[in-house]
Amino acid sequence: MYSRFGRTARGRGRGGPPWAGGGRRNEPPTADDAKAWFTGRLPEGWFTGGPTVTVDREEIVVVGELPPVAGEFGDDAERAAAESGRISRFREQTREERIEIARQAEHRYGRKVAWGARLGDTEELFTTLSVPVMTRLHQSERMVLDTLVDAGVARSRSEALAWAVRLVGKHTEDWLGELREALSKVDELRNRGPQES
Repeated sequence: MYSRFGRTARGRGRGGPPWAGGGRRNEPPTADDAKAWFTGRLPEGWFTGGPTVTVDREEIVVVGELPPVAGEFGDDAERAAAESGRISRFREQTREERIEIARQAEHRYGRKVAWGARLGDTEELFTTLSVPVMTRLHQSERMVLDTLVDAGVARSRSEALAWAVRLVGKHTEDWLGELREALSKVDELRNRGPQES
């Protein structure tokens, strides 16, 4: 068992998940083929096409498009209610099978699996992880968070920080995509490099 009060050579606490060691963090197994695996593993007819599969160090999120809801609707609010109802039905009807698929994927990829469904303009995620991230902020940075809390944009500093991260992600999506692509090339080169014997 790891101790959150363990000391490294520099005297800092280690903490973190069991696979995190000193120095460079040990990564969970690769999930490069996760989209293909889920596409092949999911039952026929669940989604109208292949799912969107998003992977990070802790979680895999699988979101699929459901068949459209037939019928006439008086306005957008009625249509949104129908879409939300269809998503809720999908969630209930597929629960047991999604649990089994998630169990297999968690064993294969070493990450939790979350699900979601999209229908028209409505998208809902089912039970996704909320992972705590420790950070140190200077006073000027804390004041930004406190302003967001005081203004009612967020209920707490942690919620304000999450809001700020979502905002940055939304407005820098192209740049972050290029950065992720460059990092994947670095990983590829590292893996092709000389190996210890």
